[in-house]
Amino acid sequence: MAAQGKRVPLRKCTGCQEMKDKKEMIRILRTSEGEIVLDATGRKNGRGAYLCRSMECFEKAVKNKGIERSLKQKVPDETYENLKKEIESIEKR
Repeated sequence: MAAQGKRVPLRKCTGCQEMKDKKEMIRILRTSEGEIVLDATGRKNGRGAYLCRSMECFEKAVKNKGIERSLKQKVPDETYENLKKEIESIEKR
């Protein structure tokens, strides 16, 4: 018998709708207080939405309201601006 490798957790991008490895994606989190933040560790408690590490997917997710649907909450424009800045800084790395 061949040994099977460890299963890789997959998540769907709210922008492009593709299933990808959880570690390759950015998690946007809604905390129990209703605050929306970027979860760099991927381990914080709360409801999460996943995005590819590209500005293109972020813009698609904003346009189709994918982040709002995943988080089950309206996302304010200023929060989108903050997320956009953080994703731009991640893209530059």
